[in-house]
Amino acid sequence: MMSFTPLYETAEHAQLRAQVRRFASAEIAPHATAWEEANEFPRELYAKAAAGGMAGIGYPEEIGGAGGDLSFVIAAGEELVLAGRSVGVAAGLGSHRIALPPIITFGTPEQKRRFLPPVLSGDKIAALAITEPGGGSDVASLQTRAVRDGDVFVVNGSKTFITSGCRADFVTTAVRTGGPGRGGVSLLIIERGTPGFTVSKKLAKMGWWASDTAELAFEDCRVPAANLIGEENSGFVPIMVNFAVERLLLAGNCVAIAELAYRESVTYAQERRAFGKPIMGFQVLRHKLADMVTRLAAARALTSEVVQRVVRGEQVPGLAAMAKNTATDMCSFVCDQAVQIHGGNGYMREYLVERLYRDARLYPIGGGTREIMNEIISKTEGY
Repeated sequence: MMSFTPLYETAEHAQLRAQVRRFASAEIAPHATAWEEANEFPRELYAKAAAGGMAGIGYPEEIGGAGGDLSFVIAAGEELVLAGRSVGVAAGLGSHRIALPPIITFGTPEQKRRFLPPVLSGDKIAALAITEPGGGSDVASLQTRAVRDGDVFVVNGSKTFITSGCRADFVTTAVRTGGPGRGGVSLLIIERGTPGFTVSKKLAKMGWWASDTAELAFEDCRVPAANLIGEENSGFVPIMVNFAVERLLLAGNCVAIAELAYRESVTYAQERRAFGKPIMGFQVLRHKLADMVTRLAAARALTSEVVQRVVRGEQVPGLAAMAKNTATDMCSFVCDQAVQIHGGNGYMREYLVERLYRDARLYPIGGGTREIMNEIISKTEGY
């Protein structure tokens, strides 16, 4: 079976991969199926992940992180999926990766002191709340309103599809503090226990079962003005910067999911017999695997190239969108073919590829739909 080495691999990356692989193999894989069926994993896993050095990867050491750039974050994420064998657990453990960056980049020293170390130590859970029931990718049209009242903002509205939203101790939340459009958007840190902030619903999903996903409600929720991230009405740019990185994280997830589905398919094809021989002996099946691994290699190469450019400090939103679309299309194809190779067993929940097929369907939607990615690509290409 072909073994892939990412373009950004170094000895330090290899060491990190081995570390994450040991953790995921011991702490996640044995429980993955049970946690998927339970629709959540134990909260104490956050602390275990932090103690094992997982939570702080990619964050500065001065705030409790473990250092490393985006390539280390993606390398760790790949191994978490490959060795842990649960996309839902990986998604839940990683919700802080889209919740903390606005605080790190635009937050006050006090905000960084209060909110970052407890998450990186695994004591608290952070989530990001952008999407609303009435709108998804159109961030500039969000409706959740925050009105200044002295030293607080009074927040009214709702959010949906919030990963880790059921258990989050605080939520980095996009709100409207000004007029219509992108110029009226701000970011607020809204803490669990704030009167008027409730989890209105735990959502039942097609995939990612082990991660909790919530609908949140804000009713006259009084949030300290000290929890405003950056300047008022300046939240749109941080959200877009955050999205560009999130899309590469999702592309990396897709590469890992597809590789796991490919590995499962090769093993199954070698062991499953039909017409007196292993089904790997049939040319049509070998060609399916050839198509799967070829697309996987291409998506990995593009994602790695874009990650390298981001690490060098380049702003490449169009390439990030290309990487996401390429990786999500590839992942959907590979997981579909994996189910086909498994035949009837591929439709059974006791086989991993059934779960991966469902998990993969989120990626052309989450972090900006495939259609929105094409719009970003068209704008960056000048047409």
